[in-house]
Amino acid sequence: MRNVLKTTVVTATAAGLALTLAACGSDSSTGGASADPNKALTVVASPTPHAQILQYVKDNLAASAGLKLDIKVVNDYVTPNTSVQDGSADANYFQHVPYLEEFNKKNGTNVVSVETVHLEPLGLYSKKVKAVTELADGAQVALPNDATNEGRALKLLADNNVITLKSGAGVTASVQDIASNPKNLKFKELEAAQLPRALPDVDAAVINGNYALEANLKPATDALILEKAEGNPYANILAVKKGDESDPRVKKLAELLHSDQVKKYIQDTFQGSVIPAF
Repeated sequence: MRNVLKTTVVTATAAGLALTLAACGSDSSTGGASADPNKALTVVASPTPHAQILQYVKDNLAASAGLKLDIKVVNDYVTPNTSVQDGSADANYFQHVPYLEEFNKKNGTNVVSVETVHLEPLGLYSKKVKAVTELADGAQVALPNDATNEGRALKLLADNNVITLKSGAGVTASVQDIASNPKNLKFKELEAAQLPRALPDVDAAVINGNYALEANLKPATDALILEKAEGNPYANILAVKKGDESDPRVKKLAELLHSDQVKKYIQDTFQGSVIPAF
């Protein structure tokens, strides 16, 4: 059985944050409806667009709603869930439900979705070709190596007739599930945060929307192929440890994230590279 993460690369920033959160113990999470509504809600988030959206809420909406927000930014896909699980953070905002379900299954965690917020379309990018049809025979294509995002990347390629997948290949499809590969593409599996840095060294890379934005790539215009929003199960979510869904601070943040102001902020700021999912 494949690991959810074949390799885990946690940046110095994220590692430092993990130590900081651990030092806080479980004080920031008092549990469900009994949580003190006057305490700051600690939310762990990826930098772009998650922390940006949270910062907009903090700067423009939170005070008038009586919510104090403490935003902790990380660059990996592990720290946010482990921090929520151990109680050193109250919530996180960085992932979609298929990734969360796979993470819980593999790691024995008990993190649940509260609300969907936005979709970051996954895209194929290249510094060497201008169209997917220009990929040469034997070209090297980098993929995210966590189970759900790798399956998602392969589905993107299959939906655009680059490869075909075996019947029944689902959200955790791997390169072993490729049925046909007409261009004999060579796949390089990397931790998702490494993909933008690896782009100059490969012929193309399938990059998660948040990491594309951080690398000044514009999914709506720079991607050779891009996921469609309709019927997409990969909307990013606000998540908490099971039992904390009733925390009044969490409910308040969920309401603010679903507000018309946040929807307009996402649309105006990201111009189709991030799409409201509510």
